[in-house]
Amino acid sequence: MSLKETLLRIYDTQYKKLMIFSFLLLVVCIASLSVSYARTGEFFQKGVSLKGGITMTVPVDQQVDIHQLERALTSKFPNADIGVREITEAGVATALIIEASDVTNAELETALPELGVKLEQGKYSVESMGSSLGQRFFSQTIRALIYAFVFMAIVVFLTFRSIVPSSFVILAAVSDLISTLAVVNLLGIKLSTAGIAALLMLIGYSVDTDILLTTKVLKRKGEGGTIFQRTVGALRTGLTMTATALVASIIGMFFTQSDTIRQIMMITTIGLLFDVIYTWFQNAGILRWYLEKKEHGNA
Repeated sequence: MSLKETLLRIYDTQYKKLMIFSFLLLVVCIASLSVSYARTGEFFQKGVSLKGGITMTVPVDQQVDIHQLERALTSKFPNADIGVREITEAGVATALIIEASDVTNAELETALPELGVKLEQGKYSVESMGSSLGQRFFSQTIRALIYAFVFMAIVVFLTFRSIVPSSFVILAAVSDLISTLAVVNLLGIKLSTAGIAALLMLIGYSVDTDILLTTKVLKRKGEGGTIFQRTVGALRTGLTMTATALVASIIGMFFTQSDTIRQIMMITTIGLLFDVIYTWFQNAGILRWYLEKKEHGNA
Protein backbone atom coordinates (compact mmCIF):
# COMPACT_ATOMS: atom_id res chain seq x y z
CA MET A 1 0.00 0.00 0.00
CA SER A 2 1.42 3.38 -1.03
CA LEU A 3 1.82 6.35 1.33
CA LYS A 4 -1.05 8.15 -0.42
CA GLU A 5 -3.37 5.17 0.04
CA THR A 6 -2.31 4.84 3.69
CA LEU A 7 -3.04 8.51 4.40
CA LEU A 8 -6.43 8.30 2.68
CA ARG A 9 -7.27 5.17 4.67
CA ILE A 10 -6.42 6.96 7.93
CA TYR A 11 -8.43 9.98 6.76
CA ASP A 12 -11.39 7.69 6.03
CA THR A 13 -11.34 5.57 9.19
CA GLN A 14 -10.12 8.14 11.73
CA TYR A 15 -12.10 11.19 10.62
CA LYS A 16 -13.88 11.53 13.96
CA LYS A 17 -10.57 11.61 15.86
CA LEU A 18 -9.23 14.20 13.43
CA MET A 19 -12.40 16.24 13.95
CA ILE A 20 -11.98 16.05 17.74
CA PHE A 21 -8.33 17.10 17.37
CA SER A 22 -9.41 20.23 15.48
CA PHE A 23 -11.86 21.16 18.25
CA LEU A 24 -9.23 20.57 20.95
CA LEU A 25 -6.85 22.83 19.01
CA LEU A 26 -9.55 25.51 18.87
CA VAL A 27 -10.10 25.23 22.64
CA VAL A 28 -6.36 25.65 23.27
CA CYS A 29 -6.26 28.75 21.06
CA ILE A 30 -9.29 30.26 22.80
CA ALA A 31 -7.64 29.56 26.18
CA SER A 32 -4.45 31.27 24.99
CA LEU A 33 -6.36 34.41 23.96
CA SER A 34 -8.30 34.33 27.25
CA VAL A 35 -5.07 34.20 29.27
CA SER A 36 -3.72 37.14 27.26
CA TYR A 37 -6.90 39.11 27.99
CA ALA A 38 -6.72 38.28 31.71
CA ARG A 39 -3.10 39.47 31.89
CA THR A 40 -3.15 42.54 29.66
CA GLY A 41 -6.80 43.45 29.12
CA GLU A 42 -6.39 42.75 25.38
CA PHE A 43 -6.81 39.59 23.35
CA PHE A 44 -3.78 40.47 21.20
CA GLN A 45 -1.04 43.07 21.03
CA LYS A 46 -1.90 46.16 19.03
CA GLY A 47 0.59 48.27 17.09
CA VAL A 48 0.74 52.05 17.06
CA SER A 49 -1.66 52.29 14.09
CA LEU A 50 -4.38 50.61 16.19
CA LYS A 51 -3.51 51.90 19.65
CA GLY A 52 -2.09 55.36 19.02
CA GLY A 53 1.42 56.69 19.58
CA ILE A 54 4.40 57.77 17.51
CA THR A 55 6.38 56.12 14.74
CA MET A 56 9.93 57.38 14.22
CA THR A 57 11.94 56.38 11.15
CA VAL A 58 15.70 56.93 11.58
CA PRO A 59 18.26 56.28 8.80
CA VAL A 60 21.36 54.35 9.96
CA ASP A 61 24.74 53.76 8.35
CA GLN A 62 25.92 51.03 10.69
CA GLN A 63 24.57 47.84 12.24
CA VAL A 64 22.39 48.38 15.30
CA ASP A 65 21.31 45.66 17.73
CA ILE A 66 17.56 46.32 17.65
CA HIS A 67 16.82 43.95 20.53
CA GLN A 68 19.35 45.63 22.80
CA LEU A 69 18.05 49.07 21.75
CA GLU A 70 14.46 48.00 22.46
CA ARG A 71 15.43 46.70 25.92
CA ALA A 72 17.32 49.92 26.68
CA LEU A 73 14.38 52.12 25.64
CA THR A 74 11.93 49.96 27.60
CA SER A 75 14.17 50.25 30.66
CA LYS A 76 14.39 54.02 30.23
CA PHE A 77 10.62 54.38 29.75
CA PRO A 78 9.10 51.54 31.81
CA ASN A 79 5.52 52.78 31.38
CA ALA A 80 5.80 53.02 27.59
CA ASP A 81 5.06 50.34 24.99
CA ILE A 82 8.04 50.38 22.61
CA GLY A 83 8.97 48.28 19.61
CA VAL A 84 12.01 48.56 17.34
CA ARG A 85 12.25 47.19 13.80
CA GLU A 86 14.69 47.67 10.97
CA ILE A 87 14.40 48.26 7.24
CA THR A 88 16.92 46.31 5.20
CA GLU A 89 18.09 46.39 1.61
CA ALA A 90 20.03 43.40 0.29
CA GLY A 91 20.44 42.23 3.89
CA VAL A 92 21.91 45.54 5.09
CA ALA A 93 20.03 47.69 7.62
CA THR A 94 19.26 51.15 6.19
CA ALA A 95 16.84 52.53 8.76
CA LEU A 96 15.23 51.89 12.14
CA ILE A 97 11.52 52.13 12.81
CA ILE A 98 10.67 52.88 16.43
CA GLU A 99 7.03 52.56 17.43
CA ALA A 100 6.13 53.87 20.86
CA SER A 101 3.07 54.77 22.88
CA ASP A 102 2.92 56.69 26.17
CA VAL A 103 6.13 58.56 25.32
CA THR A 104 6.69 61.92 23.61
CA ASN A 105 8.73 62.84 20.54
CA ALA A 106 11.05 64.99 22.65
CA GLU A 107 11.76 62.15 25.08
CA LEU A 108 12.69 59.79 22.24
CA GLU A 109 14.80 62.44 20.50
CA THR A 110 16.74 62.92 23.75
CA ALA A 111 17.11 59.23 24.57
CA LEU A 112 18.24 57.85 21.20
CA PRO A 113 21.55 59.77 20.93
CA GLU A 114 22.36 58.68 24.48
CA LEU A 115 21.92 55.07 23.32
CA GLY A 116 24.20 55.49 20.30
CA VAL A 117 21.62 56.22 17.59
CA LYS A 118 22.47 59.37 15.62
CA LEU A 119 19.67 61.79 14.84
CA GLU A 120 20.48 64.28 12.09
CA GLN A 121 18.07 67.15 11.73
CA GLY A 122 15.87 66.77 8.66
CA LYS A 123 16.91 63.16 7.99
CA TYR A 124 14.53 61.37 10.32
CA SER A 125 10.75 61.49 10.36
CA VAL A 126 8.12 61.27 13.08
CA GLU A 127 4.49 60.32 12.56
CA SER A 128 2.00 60.75 15.38
CA MET A 129 -1.42 59.22 16.01
CA GLY A 130 -3.53 60.14 19.01
CA SER A 131 -4.79 57.37 21.28
CA SER A 132 -8.43 58.35 20.66
CA LEU A 133 -7.89 58.22 16.88
CA GLY A 134 -6.13 54.85 17.17
CA GLN A 135 -8.95 53.48 19.34
CA ARG A 136 -11.54 54.78 16.90
CA PHE A 137 -9.75 53.18 13.97
CA PHE A 138 -9.50 49.90 15.91
CA SER A 139 -13.25 49.99 16.62
CA GLN A 140 -13.92 50.55 12.93
CA THR A 141 -11.73 47.61 11.92
CA ILE A 142 -13.49 45.31 14.39
CA ARG A 143 -16.80 46.50 12.96
CA ALA A 144 -15.49 45.71 9.47
CA LEU A 145 -14.61 42.15 10.58
CA ILE A 146 -18.09 41.70 12.06
CA TYR A 147 -19.74 42.97 8.87
CA ALA A 148 -17.56 40.64 6.84
CA PHE A 149 -18.74 37.65 8.86
CA VAL A 150 -22.39 38.71 8.75
CA PHE A 151 -22.47 39.16 4.96
CA MET A 152 -20.41 35.99 4.52
CA ALA A 153 -22.99 34.08 6.57
CA ILE A 154 -25.82 35.48 4.43
CA VAL A 155 -24.09 34.49 1.18
CA VAL A 156 -23.30 30.99 2.49
CA PHE A 157 -26.90 30.46 3.62
CA LEU A 158 -28.28 31.66 0.28
CA THR A 159 -25.90 29.28 -1.49
CA PHE A 160 -26.82 26.11 0.41
CA ARG A 161 -30.33 27.02 1.68
CA SER A 162 -29.65 24.96 4.79
CA ILE A 163 -28.72 26.32 8.22
CA VAL A 164 -26.72 23.32 9.50
CA PRO A 165 -24.13 22.93 6.67
CA SER A 166 -23.89 26.74 6.41
CA SER A 167 -23.09 26.97 10.11
CA PHE A 168 -20.25 24.45 9.63
CA VAL A 169 -18.69 26.76 7.01
CA ILE A 170 -18.95 29.76 9.34
CA LEU A 171 -17.57 27.75 12.28
CA ALA A 172 -14.51 26.78 10.25
CA ALA A 173 -13.87 30.42 9.26
CA VAL A 174 -14.25 31.62 12.87
CA SER A 175 -11.95 28.83 14.11
CA ASP A 176 -9.34 29.80 11.52
CA LEU A 177 -9.46 33.46 12.56
CA ILE A 178 -9.28 32.73 16.32
CA SER A 179 -6.38 30.29 15.96
CA THR A 180 -4.43 32.67 13.72
CA LEU A 181 -4.86 35.49 16.25
CA ALA A 182 -3.68 33.17 19.05
CA VAL A 183 -0.47 32.22 17.22
CA VAL A 184 0.18 35.84 16.17
CA ASN A 185 -0.14 36.85 19.82
CA LEU A 186 2.16 34.04 21.01
CA LEU A 187 4.78 35.14 18.48
CA GLY A 188 4.67 38.64 19.96
CA ILE A 189 3.54 40.26 16.71
CA LYS A 190 1.87 43.62 17.27
CA LEU A 191 -1.12 43.71 14.97
CA SER A 192 -1.29 46.76 12.73
CA THR A 193 -3.73 47.93 10.08
CA ALA A 194 -1.86 45.64 7.67
CA GLY A 195 -2.60 42.71 9.97
CA ILE A 196 -6.31 43.54 9.97
CA ALA A 197 -6.24 43.57 6.17
CA ALA A 198 -4.60 40.13 6.22
CA LEU A 199 -7.33 38.81 8.54
CA LEU A 200 -10.04 40.09 6.22
CA MET A 201 -8.29 38.40 3.31
CA LEU A 202 -8.00 35.23 5.38
CA ILE A 203 -11.78 35.07 5.82
CA GLY A 204 -12.08 34.90 2.05
CA TYR A 205 -9.49 32.13 1.75
CA SER A 206 -11.13 30.08 4.50
CA VAL A 207 -14.67 30.41 3.15
CA ASP A 208 -13.44 29.59 -0.36
CA THR A 209 -12.16 26.13 0.58
CA ASP A 210 -15.12 25.42 2.87
CA ILE A 211 -17.63 26.30 0.16
CA LEU A 212 -15.69 24.10 -2.27
CA LEU A 213 -15.96 21.18 0.16
CA THR A 214 -19.63 21.72 0.98
CA THR A 215 -20.59 22.18 -2.69
CA LYS A 216 -18.82 18.98 -3.72
CA VAL A 217 -20.37 16.95 -0.92
CA LEU A 218 -23.91 18.39 -0.86
CA LYS A 219 -24.68 19.59 -4.37
CA ARG A 220 -23.05 16.88 -6.44
CA LYS A 221 -24.70 13.77 -5.11
CA GLY A 222 -25.94 13.07 -8.62
CA GLU A 223 -22.38 12.51 -9.78
CA GLY A 224 -22.27 9.38 -7.64
CA GLY A 225 -19.74 8.17 -5.14
CA THR A 226 -19.82 7.99 -1.36
CA ILE A 227 -19.55 11.01 0.94
CA PHE A 228 -15.88 10.17 1.50
CA GLN A 229 -15.15 9.89 -2.24
CA ARG A 230 -16.73 13.29 -2.88
CA THR A 231 -14.74 14.72 0.05
CA VAL A 232 -11.50 13.37 -1.43
CA GLY A 233 -12.37 14.97 -4.77
CA ALA A 234 -12.76 18.32 -3.05
CA LEU A 235 -9.59 17.66 -1.01
CA ARG A 236 -7.41 17.36 -4.11
CA THR A 237 -8.65 20.67 -5.52
CA GLY A 238 -8.60 22.43 -2.15
CA LEU A 239 -5.06 21.41 -1.21
CA THR A 240 -3.82 22.52 -4.63
CA MET A 241 -5.41 25.94 -4.08
CA THR A 242 -3.96 26.23 -0.56
CA ALA A 243 -0.50 25.06 -1.61
CA THR A 244 -0.40 27.67 -4.39
CA ALA A 245 -1.37 30.44 -1.97
CA LEU A 246 1.13 29.17 0.62
CA VAL A 247 4.03 29.27 -1.83
CA ALA A 248 3.18 32.87 -2.73
CA SER A 249 2.80 33.98 0.89
CA ILE A 250 6.01 32.27 2.07
CA ILE A 251 8.02 33.79 -0.77
CA GLY A 252 6.53 37.20 0.01
CA MET A 253 7.29 36.81 3.73
CA PHE A 254 10.97 35.98 3.27
CA PHE A 255 11.91 38.14 0.31
CA THR A 256 10.05 41.42 0.88
CA GLN A 257 11.84 44.45 2.30
CA SER A 258 8.59 45.96 3.58
CA ASP A 259 7.62 45.19 7.17
CA THR A 260 3.96 45.85 6.29
CA ILE A 261 3.97 43.24 3.52
CA ARG A 262 5.90 40.84 5.75
CA GLN A 263 3.20 41.03 8.43
CA ILE A 264 0.46 40.45 5.85
CA MET A 265 2.29 37.45 4.39
CA MET A 266 3.09 35.97 7.82
CA ILE A 267 -0.51 36.18 9.02
CA THR A 268 -1.73 34.77 5.70
CA THR A 269 0.71 31.85 5.97
CA ILE A 270 -0.36 31.02 9.53
CA GLY A 271 -4.02 31.27 8.57
CA LEU A 272 -3.65 29.05 5.51
CA LEU A 273 -2.01 26.32 7.59
CA PHE A 274 -4.87 26.45 10.09
CA ASP A 275 -7.34 26.46 7.19
CA VAL A 276 -6.10 23.00 6.17
CA ILE A 277 -6.95 21.69 9.65
CA TYR A 278 -10.29 23.41 10.03
CA THR A 279 -11.54 22.70 6.51
CA TRP A 280 -10.40 19.12 6.03
CA PHE A 281 -10.48 17.86 9.63
CA GLN A 282 -13.19 19.94 11.32
CA ASN A 283 -15.62 20.90 8.56
CA ALA A 284 -15.18 17.73 6.49
CA GLY A 285 -15.50 15.56 9.59
CA ILE A 286 -18.57 17.22 11.05
CA LEU A 287 -20.24 17.44 7.61
CA ARG A 288 -19.67 13.73 6.99
CA TRP A 289 -20.92 12.84 10.47
CA TYR A 290 -24.04 14.98 9.93
CA LEU A 291 -24.84 13.52 6.50
CA GLU A 292 -24.25 9.91 7.55
CA LYS A 293 -26.45 10.39 10.59
CA LYS A 294 -29.11 11.99 8.37
CA GLU A 295 -28.94 9.09 5.88
CA HIS A 296 -29.26 6.52 8.64
CA GLY A 297 -32.22 8.45 10.04
CA ASN A 298 -33.96 8.34 6.65
CA ALA A 299 -33.15 4.67 6.11
